[in-house]
Amino acid sequence: MSAPMCRKVTSRLIQHLTKISALRLQYPDQSYCKILSYTKNTICTTPRRSAVNKNPETRRFHGSGIPLKVLGIETSCDDTGAAIVDEDRNVLGEALNSQTQVHVQHGGIIPTVAQDLHKINIEDVVTEALEKANMTIKDVDAIATTVKPGMGLSLRIGLEYGKKLVRESGKPFIPIHHMEAHALTVRLIEKVDFPYLVFLLSGGHCLLAVVRDVEDFLLLGTTLDDAPGDVYDKVARKLNLKLVPECHGLSGGAAVELLAQKGDPTAFEFPHIRTQHRDCNFSFVGIRTFVERLTEMEEEKFGIKDGDILPNVSDVCASFQYCVLRQLAKRLQVALLYCEIKSLLPVENKTLVLSGGVASNMFIRQGLSKLCRQHSCHVVCPPPRLCTDNGVMIAWNGVEKFSRGLGVVSDFESVRFQPKSPLGVDMISDVQSSYIKPNKVNLLD
Repeated sequence: MSAPMCRKVTSRLIQHLTKISALRLQYPDQSYCKILSYTKNTICTTPRRSAVNKNPETRRFHGSGIPLKVLGIETSCDDTGAAIVDEDRNVLGEALNSQTQVHVQHGGIIPTVAQDLHKINIEDVVTEALEKANMTIKDVDAIATTVKPGMGLSLRIGLEYGKKLVRESGKPFIPIHHMEAHALTVRLIEKVDFPYLVFLLSGGHCLLAVVRDVEDFLLLGTTLDDAPGDVYDKVARKLNLKLVPECHGLSGGAAVELLAQKGDPTAFEFPHIRTQHRDCNFSFVGIRTFVERLTEMEEEKFGIKDGDILPNVSDVCASFQYCVLRQLAKRLQVALLYCEIKSLLPVENKTLVLSGGVASNMFIRQGLSKLCRQHSCHVVCPPPRLCTDNGVMIAWNGVEKFSRGLGVVSDFESVRFQPKSPLGVDMISDVQSSYIKPNKVNLLD
């Protein structure tokens, strides 16, 4: 490099460092990545995501060397959650208020009731999480809040409270996609490299996607109607499982799983769903309708009156659960084959992440794991407490975004909640056009 060119670069570098210093004084609570985003027109710009991933030192520019800390707030459905997580994967403090008992009494989630309970509990939940971390809101580097998708009335409460904290503290605000957070939670507890396949199963969602980076998803399939967790709850109500003593206080899904353990999964022949469709989409409404009709037939057969329990209720639960597993496994197999054809996953060390509330069901988990072993695919599941909705996953998603200089909005007041929001790039049509036929798999031992 010539002397004049060297002097020119040195001069620009000094200007850049001077601007950085000024910004650090103006924004003392901001991360280095965030400050770099303010200086994108200078000689240095925010590193590409791949570079950030490979260089852990890019995340430690606080002057004191303290890791980034993000407060996460979750209110997308019926659980009020908050947590503080740092970029060293430490959960510094967390709190959760579950509404399960209230909604069990109502026979299902009532949006207005969920909204009121979020409103009552959110401040105490956030305060408890901060106290467990021995922190105040001034000690966190950013605030992340679920804004999509979910129940609108519930999302509103979390978003409004998150904005309130941002106004009071001046901290950066990171809107979070609920399903992205579920998909990335596993990286908090295990070393899972991109890309990997994720199967999200919950009360509001059912989808298969390839996770290529923190904000890079390929959607392979989703539910066309009900979500599996929702169907579990409706089946539990139809079978009056809340009246079964050992199911007292359990959610509908947990009650079905418990009773199914004592039943015969082949006792009733359930219909095979969408057998002619070569894709990764799901449908559960037909299964629910079949259970309703089967229950009415069995009640008539045994002379059961409304409010009583079928003597073979465990067999009904087991057969229903097997039917759900059968459909999940077929769609997962199509997804695995599609990823092989399109080279979307590594040939060696393929990983499937199972997450969401229904993924905590051990019968479902074991059946899908058996299928994955036949495809040389390693299955990773977050612990049950992180499979259901929680503040930890929101905080961690915030950490992964913020440490890369991603996700922070410049005008937080303009952020709106979105009850419906697709995940990533829609590849469903391409999967359908590939016309992949799944093989028969024995899912029972």
